Amino acid sequence: MSQRAATAEASVARPEWTRARRIVVKIGSALLADRETGTLKREWLASLVDDVTELAKQGKDVVLVSSGSIALGRHKLGLPKGPLELEQSQAAAAVGQISLAHAYQELAARSGLTVAQILLTLGDTEQRQRYLNARHTIETLLELRAIPVVNENDTVATAEIKYGDNDRLSARVAGMVSADCLVLLSDIDGLYTAPPNEDPDARHIPLVTEITPEIAAMAGDAGTELSKGGMKTKIEAGRIATAAGTNMVITTGKVLNPLRAISEGCKVTWFLAKQDPVTAKKRWISGQLEPRGTLFVDAGAEKALVAGKSLLVAGVTRVDGAFERGDAVVIRSQDGRELGRGLSAYPKSDAERILGRKSSQIADILGYEGGPELIHRNDMALNRK
Repeated sequence: MSQRAATAEASVARPEWTRARRIVVKIGSALLADRETGTLKREWLASLVDDVTELAKQGKDVVLVSSGSIALGRHKLGLPKGPLELEQSQAAAAVGQISLAHAYQELAARSGLTVAQILLTLGDTEQRQRYLNARHTIETLLELRAIPVVNENDTVATAEIKYGDNDRLSARVAGMVSADCLVLLSDIDGLYTAPPNEDPDARHIPLVTEITPEIAAMAGDAGTELSKGGMKTKIEAGRIATAAGTNMVITTGKVLNPLRAISEGCKVTWFLAKQDPVTAKKRWISGQLEPRGTLFVDAGAEKALVAGKSLLVAGVTRVDGAFERGDAVVIRSQDGRELGRGLSAYPKSDAERILGRKSSQIADILGYEGGPELIHRNDMALNRK
């Protein structure tokens, strides 16, 4: 076995869990819907909401990525067991999403929590403008202490434009919101050297520090018809999450209060990131995105940037290039020095109209309420001196 993986009978609550301030939790269909009846496992969901409530009381941000709409909807529509046609899946999702959202809302309200439904497609996490819109919405909800409940928009997604599993979607969402930890609640308590239901000698792996070909080869196939994701998609989610600086943990969801169980040291598998989310994001901005424009800033703005502030429209003197909202742009001083790069919160057409203006003037000029930042500090990577 690789030195990058170790085996053990159990794990303890690692600092990656206790110190996490922002957590994304993925919940599979098989955990939410009864396999035989297709009805909601209400007691289990209530226990999960109790866990989320406790994390919220500790000041942690929690985002849920929840499957279950198709599984619940097919039951209500009386659709047969087995694979569904695309149109049937979309119809089932349309019906089931209402039931699922209502269940979350009702159970959260008992603890005084507010939940919000967000439906995403593949393009929402890959096209920068839509990515930025989705991220800002989730960030705003978290600031208002609401619990975003994310699901793939199965009612409109076709085979060509959908993820097809919420493991990878949850990893994209974790990267989108710079989460410290991604939890994949599964029907198994982590990664094994072989599928444990097939190999009695399979050993549990509590820690993975790098996803090698050997680790990837340990993944089995998808589990049930209610859950499209198997260990293979969880390994891929681990690649996405750790590359974005997010630690990931796989653990069983087949117990009540599964998040509390992590705190109590239940058996899990951790996939550790080599860098934190902020560092990973800044490297992505500075080195992997092709800049579409340039912003020139005055001396006051340059000083504010060095102090760790966002770039306000009032400090921008000139814009060049052809960029849209969410595109990468270069930030330059008045004498042309490159100060860094970032993601523009406005398209060039709007940026030109408001540059140098006060925040209070933006709405009157553009006709809509925009923020004062042309580039938020979280969307910026400054050059080291």
